This record gives sequence, C-alpha cells and structure tokens, in this order.
Amino acid sequence: MGVVLSEHCECIIEFNLSQNQDYSLIIPRKFPSRKKEHDCYSARIEANNLYLKANYYIGVDWLIKGDRFIQVKPKLNKVVLERFDAEMKKEGEPPLNSENEVELNFSVETDSSKQLNYLKLLMDAFQHPVIVNETNNLVLIDWEAEQITINQEDDALTPFLVVQFLNLLKHIVKKGLKKSYYKVQENLNNRIKGKILVGATIKKNVLKNRLTKTFCEYQEFGINYQENRFLKKVLYYCSNYVHQNVGLFAGNQKNLEQLINYCKPAFELVSDETEIATLKNIKHNPFFKEYKEATKIGHYILKRFAYNISNTAKSQKIKTPPFWIDMPKLFELYVYHHLLSAFNESEIKFQFSTYGNALDFLITKERSEMVVDTKYKMHYRSSHIHEDIRQVAGYARLNKVYEALKKTKTSKDIIDCLIIYPTDKELNDDYKFEFILNESSEIKAYNKVYKLGIPMPYIK
Repeated sequence: MGVVLSEHCECIIEFNLSQNQDYSLIIPRKFPSRKKEHDCYSARIEANNLYLKANYYIGVDWLIKGDRFIQVKPKLNKVVLERFDAEMKKEGEPPLNSENEVELNFSVETDSSKQLNYLKLLMDAFQHPVIVNETNNLVLIDWEAEQITINQEDDALTPFLVVQFLNLLKHIVKKGLKKSYYKVQENLNNRIKGKILVGATIKKNVLKNRLTKTFCEYQEFGINYQENRFLKKVLYYCSNYVHQNVGLFAGNQKNLEQLINYCKPAFELVSDETEIATLKNIKHNPFFKEYKEATKIGHYILKRFAYNISNTAKSQKIKTPPFWIDMPKLFELYVYHHLLSAFNESEIKFQFSTYGNALDFLITKERSEMVVDTKYKMHYRSSHIHEDIRQVAGYARLNKVYEALKKTKTSKDIIDCLIIYPTDKELNDDYKFEFILNESSEIKAYNKVYKLGIPMPYIK
C-alpha cells in the first residue's frame, strides 16, 4: 500500500496503537550531496498520527518494508512559487524570526500543483558537453532492498535512466567510439595467427579430421571491444523500451528516437556478443570521461530489466528498487544550460568552492561579475527566504571570491548577487534566456541583490 505525495506536500496517516512500533521505526533515507546529506522526506509521529512531508527529491521508498511505501511525484506547488516571488518583491524591513508567520497548509493535494517535465530538464542540460561531466550522482538506487510494485505510468526511474544513457551515448558517438585492443578467437585454415588454442583445436578440428585447420587467439585494435559491445547491448534495450512505451516520456519521444537513430550507425561494426563480467577489469581513460558514467548507467538499466529484453515491454504493473532523484541538482544543471546561452563557458565557474562553502555559480565576465545561487528548495516562510538571501550575500563577501574576480575590497566593489528560481510560467519552444538585471529584478530590501525567475517545462 502506497502513500503518494507531490514535492513539498504533506499528509497525515492515522494508525492503531498496535502499529505504533512499526511506524516508530521509520527512518527517512538520506541523499548524499556535495555539501551534506539531506533527508529524502521527513516523518514524525504525534499521538497516533504519522506526519509525512515530501522534500525536493522524487522517487519511491519503503516506509515499512514489505508493507507500505512512499512515492513522491515531480509536481511543483503554485502557491509556494507565488509566495516566494511575492516575498522577493517586498520593500519593507526583512523579519528576523518566524514566530508570527502564517503556516501554509499543504496537507491536501490541490489544483495548484503543476506536474513538472523532469525529463525535459535533463534533456536540456545534456545539450552542452561541459555539463555532461556534472550529471553524475543525480540518482540514488538501493539495489539490495526488496523491490516495490507500482503502476508503470508512475515509474520515474526507468525513463530517467534511459534519457540519461542515450544523451551520454550521443556525446560518446559525437567524439568517436574509443578504440582498444581486444581478443579474437578464430578457426583458421592453413595458417596460424597469435596463440594456438590446443584444447579447442583438438576438440573442433583434430577429432573431426579437419587437419588443415587451427583454432587461434589473437589481438586486434579497433572499436569492436568489450566496452563498446556493452554500450550497444544497452542501446538495444533502450531502443526497445522507448518504442514500446511511448506515453512515458512526456513529449520527449521524438527527441529520443532521433538520439537512437543518431547512435545506432556508429555501432554497426560492433558485435552483439558481450561478457558483462569482463567490464569489471576495464580501466577508464580520462580522455573519454563519458564512458565511465555511461557504463555505470548502462549497468543500472540492465539491472532494472533483470537482464531480460522482454521486461522492456509495456505492462500495467512493474517492480522497481527504492530510488530517489536529486531535483535541486537537476535544476542547477538546467540553469547552467540557460546561463551558457548568455555567457561563454570560460566566464562561468560552476560549484566554486572556498573554505567549505560551494557557490552554485560565479560569473567572471568583466562588468557582469556576480554570485549566482539557484533556489529550487523554495521556502514559503518570509524569515527563511531572507535567510537564503543573506547566505548568498555572505558568499559574495568571501575573500576568495574577490580574488577570483580580481576585485579590490572596497565599498565601491560590492559584488552583485543573483537568485534564480523556478516560476509557474511554462517553458515555450521559442523561449530565449535573457540575462537582464534592472530595477524590476532588484530585491528592494537589499543592496545589489537581484532575482530572476525562470520558466519551467510543465506537462499539460
């Protein structure tokens, strides 16, 4: 039995006294991130009620193993978006605490929730090679836990892995498949090449009176080696899944089919036969960074389908391992994609680190220098919102930031701060990101702190 929530929504579950021990053992799974671990959801018990609140991760996990699970869907609450935007526009003195603030009620699913096209966020991020290397650790999967049965239409993991793999493969094909030495075994006639396999020669030739043939093993150099064979195998699984599950990709079907058609010709000279066990001993080349992540995601996909191609077919119910997808990081990469349309790659420092602090972005372009912070985890309490603003302003005062921007530490050289956050406006095909900061984008309560809302891809 499942409990279904949207991001940032809360629900209350009543239970009997006899169930208290089971519910008291609920421990939210933690998602490891760059800065610290975060709970994927929060749970607390008051009297005979369990209060569950979804954070900003989407996925499925056990509450009580084998009995009850939680499922968080990719939906943003319009009320939170509007409240956040309204607080940004206020001109008054920011509050110091939250004692007298009104609590918003998200215990009931309302029409204000808009379903987010999270696959489109991922597709957009993969348009830039520089972002590809930042797409690792977006998903947390517990393969050891008992699998959870859900409706296939609610499966967020498989489409996510397929989209991630196909986009990684696109960048691999674009650079050219890696070549390496690989072993070939062949039954040669009237000649010897490499090493003679005595046992195979006796079994396949001598005992059958084929005295002119010798079974040999030798090495060749080319693209037909184990890593590429493995990628071709996973591509075959992905292709089957995409074509048999049209409705699961939220309008991204055509783009995925184009990716498949783009990648397939590159593997025509690569064999279908592969031994997955041999991949464990492969050392990854730093010049082909995408191979390491593509191989990892490929293993996830084959595990998800239990190494059986028939499991790619459409069905009403599926079994999935507990998993969580990091939506704040995905939003960061989506913003990175849009920033690259306004600045050169060399003018953006992503995850600029200093003394345990990590800035989302540092813009180094002359006369446009600023600290940029993304806020997917939007608060609705005024005091919490202003705490976030003060945190960004604090980043802009770090000595290492001044050194990176080659600025002097004077009152005239105050570094601009920008907060980028999602809005309820829908992303259109003709949308063009404009990095324009003016009086209307300034947060009135602060000096040189700006805001910029960005439209999101929603499912109609």
